[in-house]
Amino acid sequence: MQSTPASLPATTPLSPALTLLLATATGLAVASIYYVQPLLGLLSTELGVGSAAIGLLPTLTQLGYAAAILLLSPLGDRYDRRRIIVVKAAALVGALGFAALAPGFAALCVASVAIGLMATLAQDLVPAAATLAPEAERGKRVGQVMTGLLLGILLSRVASGSLAALAGWRAVYGAAAVAVALLIPLLWRGLPRFVPAASGSYGSLLASMAGLWMRHAPLRRAALAQGLLSVAFSAFWSTLALVLAGPEFGQGSAVAGAFGLAGAAGALAAPLAGGIADRRGPQAVIRVGALLVFIAFAAEAVAPASLWLLVAVAVVFDLGVQAALVSHQSVVYSLDAASRSRLNAVLVSVMFVGMASGAALGSALLASIGWRAVPALGAVAALGALVVARRR
Repeated sequence: MQSTPASLPATTPLSPALTLLLATATGLAVASIYYVQPLLGLLSTELGVGSAAIGLLPTLTQLGYAAAILLLSPLGDRYDRRRIIVVKAAALVGALGFAALAPGFAALCVASVAIGLMATLAQDLVPAAATLAPEAERGKRVGQVMTGLLLGILLSRVASGSLAALAGWRAVYGAAAVAVALLIPLLWRGLPRFVPAASGSYGSLLASMAGLWMRHAPLRRAALAQGLLSVAFSAFWSTLALVLAGPEFGQGSAVAGAFGLAGAAGALAAPLAGGIADRRGPQAVIRVGALLVFIAFAAEAVAPASLWLLVAVAVVFDLGVQAALVSHQSVVYSLDAASRSRLNAVLVSVMFVGMASGAALGSALLASIGWRAVPALGAVAALGALVVARRR
């Protein structure tokens, strides 16, 4: 695998308008993964599919996303990233449109896989922002684009549920397809041409990710630390609705959905954390972020049951997780300008493993021990991330 030192003309600026475009496109891309979650009950009834089978739809979407992170995202180092972004956006429009017109459950399963594959457009847009940003502002600009991603996750469920209630589930996919389609000409005109930063075959491109893992100790630390924080993050959010419905809180699904607004704190803090990382170095922000996650979960594990404490925990730990993520991205993107797409793929892949592990462990602990075991798990995972972050 050969690399070329430059990936862009030095004269290409990352203007506020282009930053906004990248953030918007990133948010709409990642939102495509989550539109289905509030629709499952409606889809189960309309398509005549049982509750167990209908759960295949979000699972297939996530599996498609995970596969594409490893198999498609690295292509951004080998080919013009603008072309990849536009092609993926067009394919995402097609997948969303097919979902809107799907004649039955089997077709919707196929569409779900395709949506997951193409939604990794988000993982091409973030490295594009890192490449375009001036080195002194990379953390801040990446944080601004990450705000779009986080708001996409946060608002997708609200938008999907509200639109489906008014116009049906097909309107959700149709509107999403139109929204992404409107961005395609803006992305083609707004983005510069990216000169490929690496050469070689597709196989060597994939194999080189193992080499990047072995060669860069900061990549290993960043991926492991963020993966542990993802365990805590996923354990909380995957069990929250059940915890709130339990005897300690006695709350319904509406309250569980409202907890998603706590994610706004992390989304809005992403550019701030990136700016601090630019000025004072990312390691300090990472350690503070992991410490916030530990304090939040440790307090929840030992304090008396309180809905307001649970809200505060959600705000504080989400802030810590997102601050650490933006700072870890700043570290990773600075390692090798010719390998940013592959570096990002490695980081996100380990995060995905952490998310899956957190969901499984959180659910198992909740069922076998009780709800306090979930924040205890989060505290232990955050402590592990803090230990990893302090290593040199």
